[in-house]
Amino acid sequence: MASSKHSILIVNPNTTQSMTDALRPLVEKLHFHQTTFDYFTAPSGVPSINNEHNAAVSVDACLPSLRKLIDSYDAFLVCCYSQHPLVPRLRDEATKAGSSNKLITGIFEASVAFCLQSIDTESKFGIVSTGKQWEEILGEATEDLLGCKASARYAGTETTGLNADELHSTPKVEVDRRMKDATKRLLERGAKAICLGCAGMAGMDQTVREACMEQLGEGGKAVKIVDGVVSGVIHLEGALRAGM
Repeated sequence: MASSKHSILIVNPNTTQSMTDALRPLVEKLHFHQTTFDYFTAPSGVPSINNEHNAAVSVDACLPSLRKLIDSYDAFLVCCYSQHPLVPRLRDEATKAGSSNKLITGIFEASVAFCLQSIDTESKFGIVSTGKQWEEILGEATEDLLGCKASARYAGTETTGLNADELHSTPKVEVDRRMKDATKRLLERGAKAICLGCAGMAGMDQTVREACMEQLGEGGKAVKIVDGVVSGVIHLEGALRAGM
């Protein structure tokens, strides 16, 4: 096997190790063998990032350790589905360290970009997320990212009512039911692509696909299902190969 040419740190800014572990098979399945992937779990802070306050707490918990790792990796992927403040803070730290060429992004930004590129210009994308508070938070974040207050491309965010850590502690049949209900609400609004709006939803794309098939029949096969972690890794890998 060829030696690694690049290195990417996958950052889970909450303290739940099982969420970090669930990201590994997603990354490994991409078969980017010339890139080394390492994984970071917040050493303290919160077990689940359920609002903007939790996100701010997670920055304070992660940044001291990550600051020491800036020179060790070519790129960083922040795996919290939000406009997470750790992304700009890490960029600032890299610039201060004289490493402004480091690639740093979040899974939210990467997945929205992937969606917009995978559907036609008349089609909408939507987001399936966790607690109801994310409907407003992600709505505002999407408007900010797209640079407009209302976009015909955004079908909205629908939620399961479960926090990120509850996705793996709640009985699977209940998680699946809630995921499917949220997905079907987005399909009713015309969504042609659906983002898994939480790193804790890693591997739950099949449940979303089942909801698409139940709602649309054979037409459900055409709906794009976008995992933020996969989108982020593909984005960073491509940028590194291009010498960016």
